[in-house]
Amino acid sequence: MTPSQPDALQTAAAATLPGADASIFELAPVSLWLEDYSGVKALFDGWRRAGVTSLRDHLNGHPERVKECASRIRVLQVNRKTLNLFGAKDLEHLVSNLDRVFRDDMLTTHIDELVQLWDGNNEFSSNTVNYSLSGERLDIHLKATILPGHEQDWTRVLLAIEDITDRETARRRLVGSESYARGLFAHSPVSLWVQDFSGVKSLIDEVREQGITDLRVFTDVHEEFVQRCISEIRIIDVNRHTLELFGAPDKETLYRNIPSILRDEMEPCFREQLIDLWDGKLFQQREVVNYALDGTKLNLLLQFSVFPDREKDWSLVQVALTDITARKKAEAYLEYLGSHDALTKLCNRTFFVDELNRLERKGPWPVTVLMADLNGLKAANDELGHAAGDSLLRRAGEVLNSTVEKPARVARIGGDEFAVIMPNVERAEGEAMMKVILDLVAINNEFYTDLPLSLSMGIATSQPGERLEAVVKRADLEMLAAKREHYERKDIERRTLAAKKAG
Repeated sequence: MTPSQPDALQTAAAATLPGADASIFELAPVSLWLEDYSGVKALFDGWRRAGVTSLRDHLNGHPERVKECASRIRVLQVNRKTLNLFGAKDLEHLVSNLDRVFRDDMLTTHIDELVQLWDGNNEFSSNTVNYSLSGERLDIHLKATILPGHEQDWTRVLLAIEDITDRETARRRLVGSESYARGLFAHSPVSLWVQDFSGVKSLIDEVREQGITDLRVFTDVHEEFVQRCISEIRIIDVNRHTLELFGAPDKETLYRNIPSILRDEMEPCFREQLIDLWDGKLFQQREVVNYALDGTKLNLLLQFSVFPDREKDWSLVQVALTDITARKKAEAYLEYLGSHDALTKLCNRTFFVDELNRLERKGPWPVTVLMADLNGLKAANDELGHAAGDSLLRRAGEVLNSTVEKPARVARIGGDEFAVIMPNVERAEGEAMMKVILDLVAINNEFYTDLPLSLSMGIATSQPGERLEAVVKRADLEMLAAKREHYERKDIERRTLAAKKAG
């Protein structure tokens, strides 16, 4: 990711996210960037027409074209965390100094990012190096996704950057001397534990001697075995960052509260850890959930390693825990944007198509589909401005969202189009849902007398053996008929009113 400077600020205002999404974006605990990659896509399209098949080979043979790609990226918006991370006063200050942020080590990993896009992925990720405006090196983990609705033009790409400088610095320093390593253990910015797993190994060896060959099957039957193994773990030492991470004033307090730290989701994770050990995997890495002493949920990257020369008895192992809670929240936000419409907060068309495919495979049947179209959106946009039109869409979303309860789902599938999928629902129940929606529309209009909300709706229920695509089409035809009737009625009312005025 090496965005260019020209025109970035001119498009920033157009890129802002609406409502609560803007607040989430601004206050996110990780660095977020909203960027326009349409210029990169235009380059790619031109190179494909010219016969390029391997982008990696093409860029390695023409390194100047990597910078050309970078120059086509436009920064539209960044959040507060980004400005703090890079030491920038505001967006203009950051954009005008991007050549100081993205340099040196950056271009090689940028090729990897570009290749992921070239290969048809709507997401890409990399570990790379940036620099703060003061010149400080920043090791980062970057994850990006093309936002729904922009897959064809790449005009909106959301990037999340996790600062992993501390972790990478710690990793590099581990190659130092033993005395330095001891100091690093105590002061490492990563939570480090030294533990004795010899009791665990003894229990596992006993099970083997009984003729057991599959620990997974054994622990399915003897669930208590996992707890017995947990009770055999002996903590030898932890570092200072461990106390800070879990909110413990000292080691003794931490040790006394291990059961409250390793609970709920941790037992299934530890079971998988035991199965890996059974299979001879003495180095492991997995994401786990622990809890701080105040009950705060911590998402952690756990790295487990048996020390060299201790493979026979597991009497010395090291566990490193990296706090990835912020990253998981950012990933959850990216996942939310991938399946929801930012304006109405309803599910989006991508979710709608996926849900239809899921119901097509698994049911339950019958499936009733309600199609709804917002009347008068174009007129509202043309006569009152897009803010008025957006207000109508939000109100429609509020009405539909307050009416539909799981397992039914509601989605905005087009500009003014909505769909409700109701599994295991007959037509009569669907028609009752339609009446409730119309009643809520009427109530909503009591509070917005200047701009009435109006929906044209159609409904269809699947027949045995019928594809859901056909059900959607039947519901859509009913909705279109209702929409024609709505505008014919409005036209008659308009002509009647004009005749009265003329008389």
